[in-house]
Amino acid sequence: MPNGAQALMKTLADAGIDVCFSNPGTSEMHFVAALDDEPRMRAVLTLFEGVATGAADGYARMADKPAVTLLHLGCGLGNGLANLHNARKGKVPIVNIVGDHATYHVALDAQLQSDIETVARNVSPGFVRTSKRTDELCRDAVDAITAARGRPGQVATLILPADVSWGDGGVPCPPPAAPTLSAADEATIGEIAQVLRSGGQAALLLGGHALREPALLAAARIAAKTGVKLLAEVFPTRLERGAGLPQVERIAYLAELAGVQLAGLQHLILVDAKAPVSFFAYPGKPSELVPAGCRVQTLATSAQDAAASLIRLASALGAETVQPPLQPAARPARPRGRLTAEKVCKAVGYLLPENAIVVDEAITSGLMLPVMTAGAPRHDLITLTGGAIGQGLPNAIGAAIACPTRPVLALIGDGTAMYTIQSLWTMAREQLDVTVIIFNNASYSVLNVELERVGAAHIGPKARSQLDLANPRLDFARLAQGMGVHAIRAESAESFTHALDYALSHKGPHLIEALIPESLSGSKRRILPWMLRALPSLPHSVARALKRKLAP
Repeated sequence: MPNGAQALMKTLADAGIDVCFSNPGTSEMHFVAALDDEPRMRAVLTLFEGVATGAADGYARMADKPAVTLLHLGCGLGNGLANLHNARKGKVPIVNIVGDHATYHVALDAQLQSDIETVARNVSPGFVRTSKRTDELCRDAVDAITAARGRPGQVATLILPADVSWGDGGVPCPPPAAPTLSAADEATIGEIAQVLRSGGQAALLLGGHALREPALLAAARIAAKTGVKLLAEVFPTRLERGAGLPQVERIAYLAELAGVQLAGLQHLILVDAKAPVSFFAYPGKPSELVPAGCRVQTLATSAQDAAASLIRLASALGAETVQPPLQPAARPARPRGRLTAEKVCKAVGYLLPENAIVVDEAITSGLMLPVMTAGAPRHDLITLTGGAIGQGLPNAIGAAIACPTRPVLALIGDGTAMYTIQSLWTMAREQLDVTVIIFNNASYSVLNVELERVGAAHIGPKARSQLDLANPRLDFARLAQGMGVHAIRAESAESFTHALDYALSHKGPHLIEALIPESLSGSKRRILPWMLRALPSLPHSVARALKRKLAP
């Protein structure tokens, strides 16, 4: 009869969970040994728990099913919390297994003893369970899988004591049934159709699964029929975009610009999304971004089928046969001259291959990426859903493992790269087809912007030094080479474009370090042009309104 770990491994594999991202310790050794008994389970070692959890997040976004993580006790869970937070905010399914001391050892309060359940509830509010008996372990695992795969997806944490893992009498359990989803009901469809027929200024705010092709096409037909505006969440979990797909305008990160985008709306219809709020609170500025007098309604919640709901709404409006406008194929010209963040994004648009996966954690440096890649070949975009930096590099690992035939590009800021730089080692070990672009501007650039926006007084050299990464300046090419990744530094647009062309033409992990000037510190006079460029097609009247908002 198998032990608990062996039975658990079979239960996971039978349920279609076939990748484990791990950073194990002593209490997990029987789970580690059981990996050899299950040929269907791929084991991917990471050198930091935040890489394991972020990789599981990226995998699930692209595979549409959970991976399993293996973390060591409460301290290991603590190290992985930031990217589990991002997964929770993105409604991403993960089966998060955390080893624990043997049940009889807990009372001794050994050095690594902690309250794992309390820590886990921060990222797994819907499912945390400590398995107490070997013969019940696999039933607990099936419950965790069911919770993770439901809608909305979630991080389901199963705590595995060492003696439950090594104990005899493990009983594999059959996989749970696939979740069933319902569309919006007739009353909701009818009410929202009436709103869209009324002629008032309205917008559909799309998030989650509403940003996949079937839902996007239905939403675009509705927009073509009724004139409703299409908006997307500021940080989508996964957005399908590029030539041949509808254009959707993402809500801006900066509340000042988001307020301009939403101004004048009378109706905001949520589709697998929540009403927009400011990322942070600012003195004298509203936290809720929906304009006064705008009515907010929900077409489909995160627990419902967004695509089916939009298709039904299109039918109710007589828009099912409407041909919506689609993004035409277009690429920017090859960039030349002095390297800037904009020219890096331009080179990505110039060379982006068909069916790529783009992971964007470039923060300020990636501002022009949406514009430069709008007409590029079709691709998927993954973004920083929870705001906890250090997600991008691990997400790229998971995406590359979920979709091994698709090229992955990860655009990462220098500050955020250092949170999970160990990802490069796993990319090399697994020989993943990932091209990492590091924007090295020697600064936490976004925080220079925020320092101005929060109205902090007397910003002096000591305050500025907390946002400066120039002393010493990081050398990511050498760091990457030390972890087995081919890497190069680029200081001109020509050298960067050549390096990117080479990386995309040669399988395996590559890193390109783009040395660019730091450009977003300083006064509002410098921040304003940066904000306005986020939407190059912004009407002049809206741009003037934004300038008034930002006036000293």
